[in-house]
Amino acid sequence: MKNTALTQVHTNLGAKMVPFAGYNMPVQYVGINAEHDTVRKGVGVFDVSHMGEFILKGEKALDLIQRVTSNDAAKLYDGKVQYSCLPNEDGGIVDDLLVYRIDEKTYMLVVNASNIEKDWNWIAKYNTEGVDMKDISDRTSLLAVQGPKAADALQSLTDIDLASMEYYTFKKGKFAGIDNVVVSATGYTGAGGFEIYFDNEHAEFIWAEVFKAGEPFGIKPIGLAARDTLRLEMGFCLYGNDIDDTTSPLEAGLGWVTKFSKEFTNSEALQQQKQAGIERRLVGFEMIDRGIPRHDYEIVDADGNVIGKVTSGTQSPSLQKAIGLGYVKNEFAKEGSDIYISIRDNKVKAKVVKPPFYK
Repeated sequence: MKNTALTQVHTNLGAKMVPFAGYNMPVQYVGINAEHDTVRKGVGVFDVSHMGEFILKGEKALDLIQRVTSNDAAKLYDGKVQYSCLPNEDGGIVDDLLVYRIDEKTYMLVVNASNIEKDWNWIAKYNTEGVDMKDISDRTSLLAVQGPKAADALQSLTDIDLASMEYYTFKKGKFAGIDNVVVSATGYTGAGGFEIYFDNEHAEFIWAEVFKAGEPFGIKPIGLAARDTLRLEMGFCLYGNDIDDTTSPLEAGLGWVTKFSKEFTNSEALQQQKQAGIERRLVGFEMIDRGIPRHDYEIVDADGNVIGKVTSGTQSPSLQKAIGLGYVKNEFAKEGSDIYISIRDNKVKAKVVKPPFYK
């Protein structure tokens, strides 16, 4: 079990620690609902240092990224971030990721913790042109400071103008007196905020400075359980739940990051799938009857025939109702369609809705 540079800090704060993606991570501090609420209305801090970071550098760095990712990275400019995915050769997804363009020949890829080794090997397999690849995951810490008060809470720590930063951009600068800190605005909660990347050696100091600066704004540490309820309210996919090696980006509603203006891994087969039409798709749904949908529960029609399965589900703290994501046959994917979740052999009614659930 790996630790982040802040594991001891979380333990000292009384966090409930659990194994997650091979790391010892804080799942909650005081309770999911309270932590969720803090991020929606104020500002909270997640330690997400378990995420992976790769640096790709060289004349052919962009070519390699174009080859392995589905989105068009040629559209990036310095300081711009792009959401994308790594398609596999069988129509599924190796991982979803963020691509940061540092300069014309230097990129940072941010990948999911559980897939660091898998992604590295996958990209390396296609690195036939000598792109310099560095895995900096083990020496990089990452804090996600999320919520409507995030910019105000952090501004005193940096001369980067946080309030004016556009969504999906980043800047490199001084933060809490430390040089070369990357500050981005990508967000996985729908509440606004920033991600701060820095070397492990500064982790405890930066954590303490963030909490000192954020104290007047009611800043709190937040665990991974609230991160999950927050992202689900936005309808954001979680790798291993809503997307995996068997789900096509088109089925998952990721057609917007699947650009056929270039060739990439398995692009021909995915283009054929687009033309032929998909048989199932990922939909959002909210429960009409009482019951909480859980990962892998069957989705059935009015007659009890299996039409799909739940990939993510929870009781939404903001909406006070149960919501979920799941794959269903195409004919049941239309907004407003009645579907049923099989919960302990009972058919529990739900309705297909268009995410985000929380607006």
